Amino acid sequence: MMISLPYPPKELSPNARNHWAVKSTATKNYRHGCAKLAEKQGLTKIDAESLDLRVIFCPPDRRPRDRDNAIAAFKAGQDAIADVTGIDDHKFQVTYAPGWGNPIKGGAVIVEIGETPNVKG
Repeated sequence: MMISLPYPPKELSPNARNHWAVKSTATKNYRHGCAKLAEKQGLTKIDAESLDLRVIFCPPDRRPRDRDNAIAAFKAGQDAIADVTGIDDHKFQVTYAPGWGNPIKGGAVIVEIGETPNVKG
């Protein structure tokens, strides 16, 4: 399954120097918004041990960005996926597409979701 979520707001960037309350509010709003959008796109509870997530960041413009900051800012988005699927995010196998996706007005995070094959190890 593939879903499209909003690009994380700048308040969630590790480089943002916000008051803790500003970051807390932004985190709650982003997580809740991502969960609602994921549900609208058909994501529901999944009966699986773990999930594979492939994440593609499509920035809002062509300005250079730091991938580590994008990954950290998207943590609340991953938490939203965990909320909707009922699978704790510590059981996610997350990979990030190399480079960046094409810029999209407003930005987006495209997430491909699949069940992780049972692997012993």
